Amino acid sequence: MAAAAECVTGKWRRIHGGAGGWIAPWVHGAVWFFLLLASFPAVAGTAVSAARIWPAADYTRITLESVSPLRYQSFTLSHPERLVIDLRGATLSRALKELPTKVAPGDPYIKKIRIGYFKPRVVRLVLDLKTTINPSVFLLKPYGQYGNRLVLDIYPKHPTDPLMALVETPDSETAAAGGARHPLKLRRPSDGKKSHASRRPKRAPGARGGDMKRMITVCIDPGHGGEDPGAHGKGGTLEKNVTLAIGRKLKALVDAQPGMRAILTRNGDYFVPLGMRVMKAQRMHANLFVSIHADAYVNRSASGSSVFALSEHGATSAAARWLAKSENESDLIGGVNLNVKKEPYLARTLLDLSQTATINDSLKLGKDVLGQLGDINHLHRGLVEQAGFAVLKSPDIPSILVETAFISNPVDERKLRTAVFQEKVAKAILHGIDKYFANNPPFPKARLVRNP
Repeated sequence: MAAAAECVTGKWRRIHGGAGGWIAPWVHGAVWFFLLLASFPAVAGTAVSAARIWPAADYTRITLESVSPLRYQSFTLSHPERLVIDLRGATLSRALKELPTKVAPGDPYIKKIRIGYFKPRVVRLVLDLKTTINPSVFLLKPYGQYGNRLVLDIYPKHPTDPLMALVETPDSETAAAGGARHPLKLRRPSDGKKSHASRRPKRAPGARGGDMKRMITVCIDPGHGGEDPGAHGKGGTLEKNVTLAIGRKLKALVDAQPGMRAILTRNGDYFVPLGMRVMKAQRMHANLFVSIHADAYVNRSASGSSVFALSEHGATSAAARWLAKSENESDLIGGVNLNVKKEPYLARTLLDLSQTATINDSLKLGKDVLGQLGDINHLHRGLVEQAGFAVLKSPDIPSILVETAFISNPVDERKLRTAVFQEKVAKAILHGIDKYFANNPPFPKARLVRNP
């Protein structure tokens, strides 16, 4: 019979009886009886019903779900690096016992997890770490499909920011690393003619003031991820998987274009708060922000593609208002630490002229992308709609949200699951971006180099 144990030092220590002398039989029995009680929790303890791990380069998240809130205490230890979480009044449930098996070998931060009773009615989790960390531990109230959650976000103590590293990397170094980073030669169109939507537009010659070389950066935002699955199709398709697949295809297409580069707000199945998505685009000095989603609506007959921009004065339709509300709930479902200061872009009032100009540019971009989507799919509405999408609130980056199709529609869902349709959507978005830049060279953001 294993006795109560302590695992802070990494070694389990049995609690032994006294040594030497005679012990009466009833004393001996009483000792083992109390050891038995100490080794198992009371029946009324809080049980963890589900435990999930979401590893990513940015951070690793562990989520412990329960019917009632977990009472916890956490601290870190060094030499070696560990994160310790004591769950008071908890039971060693099956979900907790299985948690160590869910640690991926390639997890950038967690080496392994050890779990056991530290003392009666206290379950201790010890995370053996691969590096020093800056943990964030917080509780989430029940929301949507989830009950109470205890969230452990494990960030590196000294994070490397690949976005800033890319900004600071000279073009020659980036190209040597294998990226298509030759500056793009853009020219102002000499006439007002628009190219046909079904063809990728050609840039018009005859720019005034000479050709300019520009590096265009497109921030691609695959919606949802991790704890936030997004919408569900009747056939079991998850929006978060579809958006990531299309986002990766779009990134590959953008990176293949001379003078263009793309960044993803997420490149795996993990949650990124809405404010962090906006912040990543800002840090990268992106010229455009494209958020990719897959519609869901109460009416399963709704179908087709849509494009949305931010609105200063309310939604342009009831459906747009409903969709914005649904998308803005991502932080509540995915889980955000409310004790952390909110991203200012999400809290700002949309009254300044720069925001108005950005929205106008977003509408132009949205129109160009919508025109291209109309060639490969039915359009739900033939105009760019507007609503208060939190993820589109960057004050100086033209931003659109593309609803590729209705995942709640069985026909659309089947299309969304195919690589062929995903590729068509990605190409349509790219052609729309190209058409937008043909008529709107990125003067404010891009690095300019005069042709010799």
